[in-house]
Amino acid sequence: MKNNLRVERAILNISQEELATKVGVTRQTINAIELGKYAPSGVVMMKIAAICNKTVNEIFSLEPTDWVATAGK
Repeated sequence: MKNNLRVERAILNISQEELATKVGVTRQTINAIELGKYAPSGVVMMKIAAICNKTVNEIFSLEPTDWVATAGK
């Protein structure tokens, strides 16, 4: 999953820590989301989108590899 959270956060001029506090997660979680190492839950994505005054799809998008079946893993 790709995202442009870092850009949206810069537009709002807030730190990872500030966003994390507003969302109710840790700063490390925001960092992992921005780096694409963690796919947030739907609730977290919706909170982030609301804080940024954007839709979820304006911040998060699926990559082709996200559609690959993961059966058997």
